[in-house]
Amino acid sequence: MDMKTSIENKLRTLQPRHLEVVNESYKHNVPAGSESHFKVTIVSDQFNGKRLVARHQLVNNILADELTHSIHALALHTMTIEEWHDTGGKHKESPPCLGGSKAERP
Repeated sequence: MDMKTSIENKLRTLQPRHLEVVNESYKHNVPAGSESHFKVTIVSDQFNGKRLVARHQLVNNILADELTHSIHALALHTMTIEEWHDTGGKHKESPPCLGGSKAERP
């Protein structure tokens, strides 16, 4: 099973109203076909009344194994249904990669 599918399956435990998992590895200095950088947009009633940090902790706990062994970067957009509607059903774009590979250092 690929990493994107694994992330989606695990996050379904939050009964999301909307879930989007995007592999953004291609935007980074990693080998082709890598599964190391992901963006997750998730809308769930389980985020109601929770601060952003608590939402991220909830997602990070669910994906603890992947974060420990496979995922290098995880951008999280965690919203309630009201927040999702307020954005018009859109999420922020990820910023461009600023490099950081050994080959780019002086």
